[in-house]
Amino acid sequence: MAQPLNVKDDTTARHPRAFEPVTRVVTAVLSTLGKRPVKHPGTDRLPTRRATAGPGKAAPLLALTIVSAVALSACAGGQVRTPASNSAAGNSTFVYATNNNVVTDWDPGTSYSNEIIAMENIYESLTFYDPATKKVSPRLATAWTSSADGKTWTFTLPGNAKFHSGRALDATAAKESIERTIKLDGGPAYIWASVSTITAASPTSLVFNLKYPAPLDLIASSDYGAYIYDVNAAGTTDLKSWLGKGHDAGSGPYTVDAWQQGQATELRLKAVPDYWASWKGQHYQNIEFRVSPQVTTSWQLLQRGEVSFLNKVNPQIFEQAQTTSGVHASSTSSFQNDLAMFNTASGPMADIRVRKAVQAAIDTDGLLAALKGDGVAASQLIPAGLLGYTPDLQLRQNLETAKSLLSEAGYGPGGKQLTLNLTYAQGDSDQQLFVTLLTSALNQLGVKLNAQPMQWNAQSAQARSTNLDSRQDILVFRWYPDYADPYTWFLNLFHSSQQPHFNVTYLDDKSVDATIDSIPQLTATSRDQAQSAYATLQATLVQDKAVVAPLWVTKYERVYASSVGGYVDNPAYPDVVFVHDLTPGS
Repeated sequence: MAQPLNVKDDTTARHPRAFEPVTRVVTAVLSTLGKRPVKHPGTDRLPTRRATAGPGKAAPLLALTIVSAVALSACAGGQVRTPASNSAAGNSTFVYATNNNVVTDWDPGTSYSNEIIAMENIYESLTFYDPATKKVSPRLATAWTSSADGKTWTFTLPGNAKFHSGRALDATAAKESIERTIKLDGGPAYIWASVSTITAASPTSLVFNLKYPAPLDLIASSDYGAYIYDVNAAGTTDLKSWLGKGHDAGSGPYTVDAWQQGQATELRLKAVPDYWASWKGQHYQNIEFRVSPQVTTSWQLLQRGEVSFLNKVNPQIFEQAQTTSGVHASSTSSFQNDLAMFNTASGPMADIRVRKAVQAAIDTDGLLAALKGDGVAASQLIPAGLLGYTPDLQLRQNLETAKSLLSEAGYGPGGKQLTLNLTYAQGDSDQQLFVTLLTSALNQLGVKLNAQPMQWNAQSAQARSTNLDSRQDILVFRWYPDYADPYTWFLNLFHSSQQPHFNVTYLDDKSVDATIDSIPQLTATSRDQAQSAYATLQATLVQDKAVVAPLWVTKYERVYASSVGGYVDNPAYPDVVFVHDLTPGS
Protein backbone atom coordinates (compact mmCIF):
# COMPACT_ATOMS: atom_id res chain seq x y z
CA MET A 1 0.00 0.00 0.00
CA ALA A 2 1.46 3.47 -0.74
CA GLN A 3 1.75 6.27 1.64
CA PRO A 4 0.69 6.17 5.15
CA LEU A 5 -2.68 5.17 4.19
CA ASN A 6 -3.75 6.49 0.92
CA VAL A 7 -7.17 5.34 0.00
CA LYS A 8 -7.56 3.94 -3.44
CA ASP A 9 -10.65 4.54 -5.46
CA ASP A 10 -12.86 2.04 -7.24
CA THR A 11 -11.17 2.83 -10.53
CA THR A 12 -8.08 1.01 -9.38
CA ALA A 13 -9.61 -2.22 -10.53
CA ARG A 14 -7.93 -5.34 -9.27
CA HIS A 15 -4.66 -3.80 -8.24
CA PRO A 16 -3.73 -5.14 -4.83
CA ARG A 17 -4.11 -1.83 -3.25
CA ALA A 18 -6.99 -0.45 -5.10
CA PHE A 19 -8.26 1.53 -2.19
CA GLU A 20 -5.10 1.81 -0.25
CA PRO A 21 -3.58 4.90 -1.68
CA VAL A 22 -5.85 7.06 0.32
CA THR A 23 -5.32 4.85 3.25
CA ARG A 24 -1.61 5.05 2.94
CA VAL A 25 -1.70 8.70 2.41
CA VAL A 26 -3.63 8.92 5.57
CA THR A 27 -1.01 6.81 7.19
CA ALA A 28 1.68 9.02 5.92
CA VAL A 29 -0.08 12.06 7.17
CA LEU A 30 -0.79 10.39 10.46
CA SER A 31 2.80 9.37 10.68
CA THR A 32 3.81 12.87 10.00
CA LEU A 33 1.54 14.14 12.60
CA GLY A 34 3.28 11.82 14.95
CA LYS A 35 6.51 12.18 13.03
CA ARG A 36 5.72 9.00 11.22
CA PRO A 37 4.25 8.26 7.78
CA VAL A 38 1.18 6.19 7.40
CA LYS A 39 0.22 3.66 4.80
CA HIS A 40 -1.18 4.42 1.41
CA PRO A 41 0.33 5.18 -1.90
CA GLY A 42 1.93 7.97 -0.61
CA THR A 43 0.25 6.59 2.24
CA ASP A 44 0.24 4.17 4.58
CA ARG A 45 -3.20 0.23 4.37
CA LEU A 46 -3.71 5.62 2.76
CA PRO A 47 -0.37 3.80 2.42
CA THR A 48 -1.40 3.86 5.71
CA ARG A 49 -3.06 -0.17 2.81
CA ARG A 50 -2.73 -0.67 1.41
CA ALA A 51 0.70 2.40 -0.22
CA THR A 52 0.89 4.75 2.73
CA ALA A 53 0.85 8.24 1.62
CA GLY A 54 1.74 6.56 -1.44
CA PRO A 55 0.05 4.01 -3.60
CA GLY A 56 -1.16 1.79 -0.99
CA LYS A 57 -2.54 2.48 2.28
CA ALA A 58 -2.78 6.03 3.13
CA ALA A 59 -0.93 7.63 5.87
CA PRO A 60 -1.78 10.16 8.42
CA LEU A 61 -3.92 12.23 6.29
CA LEU A 62 -5.76 13.09 9.35
CA ALA A 63 -9.16 12.00 8.52
CA LEU A 64 -9.00 11.64 4.82
CA THR A 65 -11.98 9.40 4.85
CA ILE A 66 -15.20 10.51 6.40
CA VAL A 67 -17.58 8.02 7.86
CA SER A 68 -21.20 8.78 8.54
CA ALA A 69 -21.75 9.44 12.19
CA VAL A 70 -23.90 6.59 13.32
CA ALA A 71 -24.26 5.11 16.77
CA LEU A 72 -23.10 1.51 16.69
CA SER A 73 -25.24 -1.35 17.67
CA ALA A 74 -24.04 -4.21 19.73
CA CYS A 75 -22.34 -6.70 17.45
CA ALA A 76 -24.59 -9.63 17.90
CA GLY A 77 -27.54 -7.67 16.72
CA GLY A 78 -28.21 -6.09 20.07
CA GLN A 79 -29.29 -2.61 20.99
CA VAL A 80 -27.83 0.55 19.56
CA ARG A 81 -25.34 1.96 22.01
CA THR A 82 -23.61 5.25 22.34
CA PRO A 83 -19.93 5.51 23.12
CA ALA A 84 -18.94 4.95 26.67
CA SER A 85 -18.11 8.03 28.67
CA ASN A 86 -14.46 8.97 29.03
CA SER A 87 -12.72 6.38 31.13
CA ALA A 88 -9.16 6.12 32.30
CA ALA A 89 -6.92 3.30 31.21
CA GLY A 90 -7.12 0.54 33.76
CA ASN A 91 -6.71 -3.18 34.18
CA SER A 92 -9.94 -3.88 32.34
CA THR A 93 -9.61 -1.37 29.47
CA PHE A 94 -6.85 -1.02 26.90
CA VAL A 95 -6.88 2.53 25.47
CA TYR A 96 -5.30 2.95 22.03
CA ALA A 97 -4.56 6.57 21.04
CA THR A 98 -4.32 7.48 17.36
CA ASN A 99 -4.33 10.77 15.49
CA ASN A 100 -6.56 9.56 12.68
CA ASN A 101 -10.19 8.52 12.35
CA VAL A 102 -10.49 4.82 13.15
CA VAL A 103 -13.25 3.47 10.89
CA THR A 104 -13.70 4.14 7.18
CA ASP A 105 -15.44 0.87 6.19
CA TRP A 106 -17.10 -1.65 8.52
CA ASP A 107 -17.45 -4.36 5.86
CA PRO A 108 -14.72 -7.02 6.34
CA GLY A 109 -15.09 -7.95 2.67
CA THR A 110 -14.01 -4.52 1.44
CA SER A 111 -12.22 -2.90 4.41
CA TYR A 112 -8.86 -1.57 3.26
CA SER A 113 -7.83 1.27 5.52
CA ASN A 114 -7.36 2.60 9.06
CA GLU A 115 -9.93 0.32 10.71
CA ILE A 116 -7.44 -2.55 10.56
CA ILE A 117 -6.42 -1.62 14.12
CA ALA A 118 -9.92 -2.59 15.30
CA MET A 119 -10.85 -5.25 12.73
CA GLU A 120 -7.93 -7.54 13.62
CA ASN A 121 -9.36 -7.77 17.15
CA ILE A 122 -12.90 -8.49 15.88
CA TYR A 123 -12.24 -10.79 12.93
CA GLU A 124 -9.85 -13.65 12.29
CA SER A 125 -8.15 -15.07 9.22
CA LEU A 126 -7.27 -18.68 8.48
CA THR A 127 -3.57 -18.14 9.19
CA PHE A 128 -1.30 -15.63 10.90
CA TYR A 129 2.17 -14.36 10.04
CA ASP A 130 4.67 -14.75 12.88
CA PRO A 131 7.51 -12.18 12.60
CA ALA A 132 9.68 -14.18 15.03
CA THR A 133 9.79 -17.29 12.86
CA LYS A 134 9.07 -15.47 9.58
CA LYS A 135 6.57 -18.21 8.88
CA VAL A 136 2.81 -18.65 8.80
CA SER A 137 1.20 -20.06 11.93
CA PRO A 138 -2.33 -21.29 12.77
CA ARG A 139 -5.16 -18.88 13.52
CA LEU A 140 -8.58 -20.23 12.56
CA ALA A 141 -7.02 -23.07 10.63
CA THR A 142 -5.24 -25.66 12.78
CA ALA A 143 -3.32 -27.20 9.88
CA TRP A 144 -3.01 -27.08 6.09
CA THR A 145 -1.44 -28.97 3.22
CA SER A 146 -0.75 -28.28 -0.43
CA SER A 147 -0.34 -30.48 -3.46
CA ALA A 148 3.09 -30.89 -5.04
CA ASP A 149 2.19 -28.48 -7.82
CA GLY A 150 0.97 -25.81 -5.37
CA LYS A 151 -2.50 -25.67 -6.94
CA THR A 152 -4.60 -27.50 -4.34
CA TRP A 153 -4.68 -26.37 -0.71
CA THR A 154 -6.60 -27.96 2.13
CA PHE A 155 -7.14 -26.10 5.42
CA THR A 156 -8.38 -27.86 8.55
CA LEU A 157 -10.70 -25.91 10.85
CA PRO A 158 -10.94 -26.58 14.61
CA GLY A 159 -14.54 -27.76 14.82
CA ASN A 160 -15.47 -25.59 17.81
CA ALA A 161 -15.05 -22.10 16.31
CA LYS A 162 -18.11 -19.89 16.14
CA PHE A 163 -19.09 -16.36 15.17
CA HIS A 164 -20.38 -13.70 17.53
CA SER A 165 -23.81 -14.40 16.04
CA GLY A 166 -23.67 -17.92 17.48
CA ARG A 167 -23.37 -19.61 14.08
CA ALA A 168 -20.76 -22.34 13.78
CA LEU A 169 -17.66 -21.26 11.89
CA ASP A 170 -17.32 -24.33 9.71
CA ALA A 171 -15.94 -24.88 6.22
CA THR A 172 -19.21 -23.83 4.57
CA ALA A 173 -19.25 -20.53 6.46
CA ALA A 174 -15.60 -19.85 5.59
CA LYS A 175 -16.26 -20.68 1.93
CA GLU A 176 -19.23 -18.28 1.80
CA SER A 177 -17.18 -15.53 3.42
CA ILE A 178 -14.27 -15.71 0.98
CA GLU A 179 -16.59 -16.07 -2.01
CA ARG A 180 -18.46 -12.92 -0.97
CA THR A 181 -15.18 -10.99 -0.62
CA ILE A 182 -14.16 -12.12 -4.11
CA LYS A 183 -17.57 -11.18 -5.55
CA LEU A 184 -17.52 -7.71 -3.98
CA ASP A 185 -14.20 -7.14 -5.77
CA GLY A 186 -13.13 -4.44 -3.33
CA GLY A 187 -9.59 -3.23 -2.79
CA PRO A 188 -8.27 -6.33 -0.99
CA ALA A 189 -10.12 -8.94 -3.08
CA TYR A 190 -7.13 -9.32 -5.38
CA ILE A 191 -5.38 -11.52 -2.82
CA TRP A 192 -7.72 -14.37 -3.87
CA ALA A 193 -7.03 -13.91 -7.62
CA SER A 194 -5.43 -17.35 -7.88
CA VAL A 195 -8.54 -19.12 -6.55
CA SER A 196 -10.61 -21.09 -9.05
CA THR A 197 -13.01 -22.93 -6.72
CA ILE A 198 -13.57 -23.42 -3.00
CA THR A 199 -15.12 -26.59 -1.60
CA ALA A 200 -16.33 -27.46 1.88
CA ALA A 201 -15.26 -31.11 1.79
CA SER A 202 -16.49 -31.58 5.37
CA PRO A 203 -17.39 -29.26 8.27
CA THR A 204 -13.69 -28.96 9.13
CA SER A 205 -12.07 -29.32 5.70
CA LEU A 206 -11.82 -26.33 3.35
CA VAL A 207 -10.32 -27.05 -0.08
CA PHE A 208 -9.05 -24.47 -2.57
CA ASN A 209 -8.35 -25.30 -6.20
CA LEU A 210 -6.16 -22.65 -7.80
CA LYS A 211 -5.76 -21.41 -11.36
CA TYR A 212 -2.00 -21.31 -10.86
CA PRO A 213 0.40 -22.16 -8.02
CA ALA A 214 0.38 -19.62 -5.20
CA PRO A 215 1.45 -19.52 -1.52
CA LEU A 216 -2.11 -19.64 -0.21
CA ASP A 217 -1.06 -20.22 3.40
CA LEU A 218 0.74 -16.86 3.31
CA ILE A 219 -2.04 -15.16 1.35
CA ALA A 220 -4.59 -16.35 3.92
CA SER A 221 -2.69 -14.40 6.59
CA SER A 222 -3.22 -11.07 4.79
CA ASP A 223 -3.95 -8.00 6.87
CA TYR A 224 -6.86 -7.11 4.57
CA GLY A 225 -9.30 -9.25 2.59
CA ALA A 226 -8.63 -12.49 4.49
CA TYR A 227 -11.16 -12.04 7.30
CA ILE A 228 -13.62 -14.90 7.80
CA TYR A 229 -17.08 -13.58 8.71
CA ASP A 230 -20.70 -14.69 8.99
CA VAL A 231 -22.44 -13.73 5.73
CA ASN A 232 -25.80 -14.50 7.39
CA ALA A 233 -25.26 -12.30 10.44
CA ALA A 234 -27.73 -9.65 9.26
CA GLY A 235 -30.54 -12.13 8.67
CA THR A 236 -32.90 -10.75 6.02
CA THR A 237 -31.26 -7.31 6.14
CA ASP A 238 -28.61 -6.31 3.60
CA LEU A 239 -25.30 -7.31 5.18
CA LYS A 240 -23.30 -4.27 4.04
CA SER A 241 -25.92 -1.84 5.32
CA TRP A 242 -26.19 -3.72 8.60
CA LEU A 243 -22.42 -3.74 9.08
CA GLY A 244 -22.25 -0.05 8.26
CA LYS A 245 -24.36 0.74 11.30
CA GLY A 246 -21.68 -0.61 13.59
CA HIS A 247 -22.54 -4.29 13.84
CA ASP A 248 -19.93 -6.95 13.25
CA ALA A 249 -19.98 -10.51 11.94
CA GLY A 250 -16.69 -11.73 13.34
CA SER A 251 -15.36 -14.60 15.40
CA GLY A 252 -12.54 -12.81 17.23
CA PRO A 253 -12.09 -12.14 20.95
CA TYR A 254 -13.77 -8.70 20.86
CA THR A 255 -17.01 -7.30 19.48
CA VAL A 256 -18.30 -3.77 18.94
CA ASP A 257 -19.74 -2.15 22.05
CA ALA A 258 -20.10 1.46 20.92
CA TRP A 259 -19.07 3.70 18.03
CA GLN A 260 -19.48 7.41 17.34
CA GLN A 261 -17.46 8.93 14.58
CA GLY A 262 -16.20 12.37 15.48
CA GLN A 263 -16.02 11.77 19.22
CA ALA A 264 -12.78 11.65 21.20
CA THR A 265 -13.44 8.00 21.99
CA GLU A 266 -14.59 6.92 18.54
CA LEU A 267 -14.84 3.19 19.14
CA ARG A 268 -15.18 0.82 22.08
CA LEU A 269 -14.91 -2.96 21.87
CA LYS A 270 -15.83 -5.45 24.56
CA ALA A 271 -14.71 -9.00 25.20
CA VAL A 272 -16.83 -11.84 23.82
CA PRO A 273 -17.56 -13.94 26.95
CA ASP A 274 -17.76 -17.25 25.12
CA TYR A 275 -14.93 -16.60 22.65
CA TRP A 276 -14.26 -19.96 21.03
CA ALA A 277 -10.48 -19.84 21.63
CA SER A 278 -11.03 -19.18 25.36
CA TRP A 279 -9.97 -16.52 27.87
CA LYS A 280 -7.40 -18.36 29.96
CA GLY A 281 -5.44 -16.08 32.25
CA GLN A 282 -5.71 -12.31 32.64
CA HIS A 283 -6.99 -10.26 29.71
CA TYR A 284 -8.30 -6.79 28.91
CA GLN A 285 -12.08 -6.82 28.90
CA ASN A 286 -12.47 -3.67 26.81
CA ILE A 287 -10.63 -1.76 24.11
CA GLU A 288 -11.09 1.96 23.48
CA PHE A 289 -9.79 3.77 20.40
CA ARG A 290 -9.27 7.42 21.24
CA VAL A 291 -8.64 9.98 18.49
CA SER A 292 -6.20 12.71 19.46
CA PRO A 293 -4.81 14.76 16.54
CA GLN A 294 -1.94 16.11 18.64
CA VAL A 295 0.67 13.56 19.64
CA THR A 296 1.77 15.77 22.53
CA THR A 297 -1.74 15.55 23.97
CA SER A 298 -1.72 11.75 23.67
CA TRP A 299 1.67 11.64 25.39
CA GLN A 300 0.31 13.65 28.30
CA LEU A 301 -2.70 11.32 28.55
CA LEU A 302 -0.38 8.30 28.64
CA GLN A 303 1.65 9.79 31.47
CA ARG A 304 -1.57 10.47 33.39
CA GLY A 305 -2.67 6.85 32.98
CA GLU A 306 -5.62 7.70 30.71
CA VAL A 307 -4.12 6.03 27.64
CA SER A 308 -2.36 2.66 27.31
CA PHE A 309 -0.69 2.85 23.89
CA LEU A 310 0.50 5.43 21.34
CA ASN A 311 1.03 4.05 17.84
CA LYS A 312 2.92 7.09 16.59
CA VAL A 313 5.20 9.55 18.33
CA ASN A 314 7.85 12.03 17.27
CA PRO A 315 11.58 11.50 17.99
CA GLN A 316 11.54 13.89 20.93
CA ILE A 317 8.74 12.06 22.72
CA PHE A 318 10.25 8.66 21.91
CA GLU A 319 13.55 9.73 23.46
CA GLN A 320 11.78 11.10 26.52
CA ALA A 321 9.71 7.94 26.90
CA GLN A 322 12.83 5.82 27.29
CA THR A 323 13.61 7.51 30.61
CA THR A 324 10.05 8.08 31.86
CA SER A 325 8.87 5.98 34.79
CA GLY A 326 5.85 3.78 34.08
CA VAL A 327 6.40 3.89 30.31
CA HIS A 328 7.92 1.48 27.81
CA ALA A 329 9.21 2.36 24.34
CA SER A 330 9.72 -0.09 21.49
CA SER A 331 11.33 0.29 18.08
CA THR A 332 10.76 -2.15 15.22
CA SER A 333 11.70 -2.00 11.56
CA SER A 334 8.64 -2.23 9.34
CA PHE A 335 7.71 -3.59 5.93
CA GLN A 336 6.80 -0.05 4.90
CA ASN A 337 9.04 2.12 2.74
CA ASP A 338 9.06 5.51 1.07
CA LEU A 339 9.81 5.71 -2.62
CA ALA A 340 10.47 8.45 -5.16
CA MET A 341 8.71 7.36 -8.35
CA PHE A 342 10.09 8.83 -11.59
CA ASN A 343 7.96 9.75 -14.62
CA THR A 344 9.52 7.75 -17.46
CA ALA A 345 6.87 8.63 -20.05
CA SER A 346 6.97 12.41 -20.37
CA GLY A 347 8.92 15.49 -19.35
CA PRO A 348 12.65 15.67 -18.60
CA MET A 349 12.62 12.49 -16.47
CA ALA A 350 11.81 10.48 -19.60
CA ASP A 351 15.57 10.76 -20.20
CA ILE A 352 17.27 8.00 -18.18
CA ARG A 353 20.32 10.22 -17.69
CA VAL A 354 18.18 12.73 -15.79
CA ARG A 355 16.64 9.96 -13.69
CA LYS A 356 20.05 8.57 -12.78
CA ALA A 357 21.27 12.08 -12.00
CA VAL A 358 18.40 12.59 -9.54
CA GLN A 359 19.21 9.24 -7.92
CA ALA A 360 22.83 10.33 -7.55
CA ALA A 361 21.72 13.63 -5.98
CA ILE A 362 19.77 11.97 -3.17
CA ASP A 363 21.61 12.18 0.15
CA THR A 364 20.33 9.03 1.85
CA ASP A 365 22.88 9.23 4.66
CA GLY A 366 21.91 12.81 5.45
CA LEU A 367 18.24 11.88 5.22
CA LEU A 368 18.59 9.03 7.71
CA ALA A 369 20.43 11.33 10.11
CA ALA A 370 17.69 13.95 9.78
CA LEU A 371 14.99 11.34 10.45
CA LYS A 372 16.59 10.76 13.86
CA GLY A 373 15.75 7.09 14.08
CA ASP A 374 12.42 7.36 12.29
CA GLY A 375 13.72 5.26 9.42
CA VAL A 376 16.45 2.84 8.39
CA ALA A 377 18.36 2.56 5.14
CA ALA A 378 16.46 1.15 2.17
CA SER A 379 18.41 -1.49 0.28
CA GLN A 380 16.59 -1.72 -3.05
CA LEU A 381 12.79 -2.00 -2.95
CA ILE A 382 12.13 -4.87 -0.55
CA PRO A 383 12.48 -4.29 3.22
CA ALA A 384 14.47 -6.66 5.40
CA GLY A 385 12.52 -9.65 6.65
CA LEU A 386 10.77 -10.37 3.36
CA LEU A 387 11.58 -12.76 0.54
CA GLY A 388 13.71 -10.96 -2.05
CA TYR A 389 15.53 -8.66 0.36
CA THR A 390 19.10 -7.96 -0.74
CA PRO A 391 21.39 -6.13 1.73
CA ASP A 392 23.94 -3.38 1.20
CA LEU A 393 22.48 -1.85 -1.97
CA GLN A 394 21.56 1.56 -0.59
CA LEU A 395 21.69 4.53 -2.97
CA ARG A 396 24.64 6.84 -2.26
CA GLN A 397 24.93 10.51 -3.09
CA ASN A 398 27.49 11.40 -5.77
CA LEU A 399 27.07 14.97 -7.00
CA GLU A 400 29.93 14.68 -9.50
CA THR A 401 28.21 11.76 -11.19
CA ALA A 402 24.92 13.65 -11.16
CA LYS A 403 26.59 16.73 -12.70
CA SER A 404 28.17 14.64 -15.47
CA LEU A 405 24.89 12.90 -16.32
CA LEU A 406 23.01 16.21 -16.48
CA SER A 407 25.68 17.65 -18.74
CA GLU A 408 25.33 14.66 -21.09
CA ALA A 409 21.59 15.29 -21.16
CA GLY A 410 22.15 18.93 -22.14
CA TYR A 411 21.55 20.59 -18.77
CA GLY A 412 23.81 22.73 -16.62
CA PRO A 413 26.35 25.47 -17.45
CA GLY A 414 26.06 26.33 -21.13
CA GLY A 415 23.03 24.10 -21.47
CA LYS A 416 19.29 24.19 -20.76
CA GLN A 417 17.73 25.13 -17.43
CA LEU A 418 16.18 22.09 -15.77
CA THR A 419 13.08 22.40 -13.59
CA LEU A 420 11.47 19.35 -12.00
CA ASN A 421 8.01 19.09 -10.41
CA LEU A 422 7.57 16.88 -7.35
CA THR A 423 4.55 16.08 -5.15
CA TYR A 424 4.50 14.48 -1.71
CA ALA A 425 2.05 13.84 1.13
CA GLN A 426 0.68 16.94 2.75
CA GLY A 427 1.49 16.99 6.45
CA ASP A 428 4.16 14.31 6.26
CA SER A 429 7.20 15.75 8.03
CA ASP A 430 9.47 12.85 7.04
CA GLN A 431 8.78 13.39 3.36
CA GLN A 432 9.22 17.13 3.91
CA LEU A 433 12.73 16.43 5.20
CA PHE A 434 13.51 14.47 2.04
CA VAL A 435 12.20 17.28 -0.15
CA THR A 436 14.27 19.87 1.70
CA LEU A 437 17.49 17.86 1.27
CA LEU A 438 16.80 17.06 -2.39
CA THR A 439 16.00 20.71 -3.15
CA SER A 440 19.35 21.74 -1.68
CA ALA A 441 21.31 19.06 -3.57
CA LEU A 442 19.65 19.82 -6.90
CA ASN A 443 20.21 23.53 -6.38
CA GLN A 444 23.95 22.83 -6.23
CA LEU A 445 23.57 21.25 -9.67
CA GLY A 446 21.65 24.20 -11.08
CA VAL A 447 18.36 22.30 -11.05
CA LYS A 448 15.20 23.90 -9.70
CA LEU A 449 12.78 21.66 -7.81
CA ASN A 450 9.16 22.74 -7.53
CA ALA A 451 7.84 20.62 -4.66
CA GLN A 452 4.19 20.70 -3.66
CA PRO A 453 2.60 18.94 -0.66
CA MET A 454 -0.77 17.45 -1.62
CA GLN A 455 -3.40 15.07 -0.31
CA TRP A 456 -3.38 11.71 -2.04
CA ASN A 457 -6.52 12.22 -4.11
CA ALA A 458 -5.01 15.35 -5.65
CA GLN A 459 -1.64 13.67 -6.25
CA SER A 460 -3.32 10.67 -7.83
CA ALA A 461 -5.50 12.82 -10.07
CA GLN A 462 -2.44 14.67 -11.33
CA ALA A 463 -0.56 11.43 -11.92
CA ARG A 464 -3.47 10.01 -13.93
CA SER A 465 -4.12 13.16 -15.96
CA THR A 466 -4.68 12.59 -19.67
CA ASN A 467 -2.57 15.70 -20.21
CA LEU A 468 0.86 14.13 -20.00
CA ASP A 469 2.57 17.50 -19.61
CA SER A 470 0.68 18.18 -16.38
CA ARG A 471 1.87 15.02 -14.63
CA GLN A 472 4.51 15.35 -11.93
CA ASP A 473 8.10 14.38 -12.69
CA ILE A 474 8.58 12.81 -9.26
CA LEU A 475 5.91 11.45 -6.91
CA VAL A 476 6.88 10.47 -3.37
CA PHE A 477 4.79 7.97 -1.47
CA ARG A 478 4.85 5.17 1.05
CA TRP A 479 4.05 1.53 0.35
CA TYR A 480 3.62 -1.68 2.34
CA PRO A 481 2.38 -5.18 1.53
CA ASP A 482 -1.02 -6.70 2.33
CA TYR A 483 0.66 -9.88 3.47
CA ALA A 484 4.28 -10.66 4.27
CA ASP A 485 5.40 -10.94 0.67
CA PRO A 486 6.90 -8.31 -1.67
CA TYR A 487 4.77 -9.20 -4.72
CA THR A 488 2.47 -6.19 -4.29
CA TRP A 489 5.34 -3.71 -4.76
CA PHE A 490 5.94 -5.05 -8.24
CA LEU A 491 2.42 -5.90 -9.38
CA ASN A 492 0.98 -2.58 -8.22
CA LEU A 493 3.85 -0.21 -8.80
CA PHE A 494 5.68 -1.44 -11.90
CA HIS A 495 3.46 -3.78 -13.92
CA SER A 496 2.04 -2.15 -17.03
CA SER A 497 -1.68 -1.37 -17.09
CA GLN A 498 -4.11 0.66 -19.18
CA GLN A 499 -4.55 3.09 -16.30
CA PRO A 500 -1.55 4.12 -14.16
CA HIS A 501 -3.21 3.50 -10.81
CA PHE A 502 -0.07 3.12 -8.70
CA ASN A 503 2.35 2.63 -11.54
CA VAL A 504 3.14 6.33 -11.62
CA THR A 505 6.46 5.62 -13.34
CA TYR A 506 4.29 4.65 -16.36
CA LEU A 507 6.70 1.82 -17.05
CA ASP A 508 5.50 -0.43 -19.87
CA ASP A 509 8.06 -3.19 -20.22
CA LYS A 510 6.94 -6.64 -21.34
CA SER A 511 10.05 -8.32 -19.96
CA VAL A 512 9.48 -6.76 -16.53
CA ASP A 513 5.80 -7.77 -16.71
CA ALA A 514 6.71 -11.37 -17.52
CA THR A 515 9.07 -11.62 -14.57
CA ILE A 516 6.46 -10.12 -12.23
CA ASP A 517 3.82 -12.53 -13.53
CA SER A 518 6.08 -15.52 -12.86
CA ILE A 519 6.66 -14.72 -9.20
CA PRO A 520 3.49 -16.15 -7.52
CA GLN A 521 4.21 -19.59 -8.96
CA LEU A 522 7.90 -19.40 -8.05
CA THR A 523 7.04 -18.35 -4.50
CA ALA A 524 4.79 -21.41 -4.17
CA THR A 525 7.16 -23.90 -5.76
CA SER A 526 10.74 -22.61 -5.45
CA ARG A 527 11.57 -19.79 -3.06
CA ASP A 528 15.20 -19.80 -4.23
CA GLN A 529 14.08 -19.03 -7.77
CA ALA A 530 11.66 -16.41 -6.44
CA GLN A 531 14.54 -14.79 -4.53
CA SER A 532 16.57 -14.68 -7.73
CA ALA A 533 13.65 -13.22 -9.70
CA TYR A 534 13.18 -10.47 -7.13
CA ALA A 535 16.90 -9.65 -7.21
CA THR A 536 16.77 -9.35 -11.00
CA LEU A 537 13.67 -7.18 -10.89
CA GLN A 538 15.13 -4.79 -8.35
CA ALA A 539 18.39 -4.40 -10.26
CA THR A 540 16.42 -3.74 -13.44
CA LEU A 541 14.10 -1.17 -11.91
CA VAL A 542 16.52 0.68 -9.63
CA GLN A 543 19.89 0.43 -11.36
CA ASP A 544 19.32 -0.38 -15.04
CA LYS A 545 16.16 1.59 -15.80
CA ALA A 546 16.30 3.98 -12.83
CA VAL A 547 12.52 4.31 -12.60
CA VAL A 548 12.48 4.63 -8.80
CA ALA A 549 14.63 5.68 -5.87
CA PRO A 550 14.09 3.69 -2.65
CA LEU A 551 14.45 6.26 0.15
CA TRP A 552 14.03 4.70 3.59
CA VAL A 553 12.17 2.00 5.49
CA THR A 554 9.91 3.27 8.26
CA LYS A 555 10.81 2.30 11.79
CA TYR A 556 7.85 1.84 14.11
CA GLU A 557 8.42 3.63 17.40
CA ARG A 558 5.69 2.87 19.94
CA VAL A 559 5.18 4.13 23.45
CA TYR A 560 2.96 2.31 25.94
CA ALA A 561 2.24 1.93 29.63
CA SER A 562 4.63 -0.39 31.48
CA SER A 563 1.56 -2.14 32.90
CA VAL A 564 0.90 -3.59 29.44
CA GLY A 565 2.45 -7.03 29.25
CA GLY A 566 3.18 -9.19 26.20
CA TYR A 567 3.18 -6.53 23.48
CA VAL A 568 4.87 -7.57 20.22
CA ASP A 569 5.00 -5.29 17.16
CA ASN A 570 4.16 -7.33 14.07
CA PRO A 571 5.11 -5.47 10.86
CA ALA A 572 2.81 -7.72 8.83
CA TYR A 573 -0.15 -6.02 10.54
CA PRO A 574 0.76 -2.31 10.61
CA ASP A 575 -0.26 -0.45 13.78
CA VAL A 576 -2.31 -3.41 15.06
CA VAL A 577 -2.23 -4.38 18.72
CA PHE A 578 -3.57 -7.90 19.25
CA VAL A 579 -5.10 -7.10 22.61
CA HIS A 580 -6.14 -10.68 23.43
CA ASP A 581 -2.43 -11.54 23.59
CA LEU A 582 -1.73 -8.87 26.21
CA THR A 583 -1.66 -9.18 29.96
CA PRO A 584 -2.90 -6.20 31.97
CA GLY A 585 -0.73 -5.27 34.92
CA SER A 586 -1.36 -3.24 38.02
